[in-house]
Amino acid sequence: MKNSTITKAKPFVKWAGGKTQLLPVIDEKLPKELTPIGEEKGNITHYVEPFVGSGAVLFHILQNYNIDEAYIFDINPELILVYRVIKEKVDDLIATLEIMEEEYLPLDSEERKKVYYNQRDAFNDKVNSFDFEKLDDESVERAAQFIFLNRTCFNGLFRVNKSGKFNVPMGSYKNPTICNKENLIAVSQLLQNVKIYNEEYYHSVEFITPETFVYFDPPYRPISTSSNFTSYSKYDFQDEQQIELGEFFKKVDKDIGAKLMLSNSDPKNTDPDDDFFEKIYKGFVIEQVSARRNINSKSSGRGSITELLIRNYY
Repeated sequence: MKNSTITKAKPFVKWAGGKTQLLPVIDEKLPKELTPIGEEKGNITHYVEPFVGSGAVLFHILQNYNIDEAYIFDINPELILVYRVIKEKVDDLIATLEIMEEEYLPLDSEERKKVYYNQRDAFNDKVNSFDFEKLDDESVERAAQFIFLNRTCFNGLFRVNKSGKFNVPMGSYKNPTICNKENLIAVSQLLQNVKIYNEEYYHSVEFITPETFVYFDPPYRPISTSSNFTSYSKYDFQDEQQIELGEFFKKVDKDIGAKLMLSNSDPKNTDPDDDFFEKIYKGFVIEQVSARRNINSKSSGRGSITELLIRNYY
């Protein structure tokens, strides 16, 4: 699945917990059976990502390693719709985003605010009625709204309330990039051989084989009340769900034997005695790695911290 574009595909949205900053560390920890493009294929030729998010790890692996088949999942229908539109209708999406950008950037701050909240209202008006199964002009418009809001909202944070409505206020960017044409084309080309599913993570088991590398990047367990961003969809991901994911991780390891990696927050940043993940993933490789967290309501909560990388291989 080698990418022939000159532009290197990178995440098309900002995302809480995005893995761009952690890519060098993740790359060092990839299984040796996953071989770089240009070298002879190893035993791993399939890739599965049950919580795709911004796609940073997906794009990195597809552009650097020998992967024949890739499958991505996310429970967030809005996000998955954007992936599908980029894959199937990237030209229409680019045309729509270019119009949005041309109309938005020349405006003063007050006019920008009107446009932002009008777009947010229009987006939210269809939350409960939009048909995410179809792929048509309305789908393109909604994907464009999603990207517009993501690129212009506060901190690039996608957050919704219990009703599924996007509730992030406007950001204060002077010159936001609303349409990155070259990157969208590069992403679209990469996605041509990727199967995309709006499903819970456990549905991914159908596509996991012993020749598969699986990277889990679930909503992080909060290490403080100000860093609680588990509600990137209207479905909570609390300790109970973290434990269930741990059981799934163990089952895939035992029953299939695929190579697995999972990232999560490190509770010991705030409580040295918190062994929540040590209990769940006992017997697996658990490493603390340095990371940088940029999305926090307080500037004092940003900066270098440690996160966990958990693997079923050395």
